[in-house]
Amino acid sequence: MVSLRFGFWCLTSEVQETSFMILKKLKSITWPGALLMAVLAFGLTAPETSFAAGLAEADSAHVTLAQASGEEAVNDPLESMNRAIFDFNEGLQDMLLRPLAKFYNKTINVTVRQGISNFLNNLSSPVIFANDVLQGEFERALTTFGRAFINSTIGILGLADVATELGIGRHDEDFGQTLAVYGMGEGFYLVLPIFGPSSPRDTVGKLVIDSYLDPLGLWLDNTDRNNIQYTLTGADGFDEYAGIVDELDQVKKTSVDYYAAVRSLYRQKRKAEINNGSVLELPPIPDLSYGITPEDFDQPLAGVNPPASQ
Repeated sequence: MVSLRFGFWCLTSEVQETSFMILKKLKSITWPGALLMAVLAFGLTAPETSFAAGLAEADSAHVTLAQASGEEAVNDPLESMNRAIFDFNEGLQDMLLRPLAKFYNKTINVTVRQGISNFLNNLSSPVIFANDVLQGEFERALTTFGRAFINSTIGILGLADVATELGIGRHDEDFGQTLAVYGMGEGFYLVLPIFGPSSPRDTVGKLVIDSYLDPLGLWLDNTDRNNIQYTLTGADGFDEYAGIVDELDQVKKTSVDYYAAVRSLYRQKRKAEINNGSVLELPPIPDLSYGITPEDFDQPLAGVNPPASQ
């Protein structure tokens, strides 16, 4: 799926400049302002929490478990607007992103592509490390720090992922996940122009607060090296998109409703990331056998004569 960083690659220079001006204004918000935005985002999740609680208290004869789970899972009150923005984003991808990604994957050697991915992933280490610490995941924070140190030195600025070869695996973290760890619901589903699938929580966490946790981004912004920042952001988004473009095409071909499929995949991905990749335990399936056993099918029904033997 398209992450919050994907869309910059497909923008014209004027739109790109406008987008980063907006982000720059967001980054100029003080920490109290950022926290206020986080509180507002939490407020936006309140209807979801209240709705789920109301369903849980409803009469089971009128509201089934399946209905409750389905309504909570959809939570897309802006669906009409979201679909329009989704179609707009798809048009941009079809015109520019998808052909470029296909060409890139076909013409650039896989070793070179992997080196670029490794380098860009290494640049995100400070943000991941900060969110590891904020979540109290100190062992994972140590892993992130170790990976960054090894790959930045032995791996030549991250071009080679030596840490993975040594058994030190990579994971992703962002402030949207950190907010979730501390109990903030995701809120309603939201499709952002250019940026793609999101939610109030993830928009505040990834677009605003994570910008304070990226030392390179802050330095580039404060020293008027915005062109470098634009290039790195666009390259990161394009690299991520190119890595999943074939999978997205397959989902599109096999989906009755591509919008709904992407919405579901985005939420599954975020839940997996929040739970550190673990699979959530599903509630037990109720026993609907009513005590019937396979042997009961061998017995004639009461009041019904068995068929005459041939």
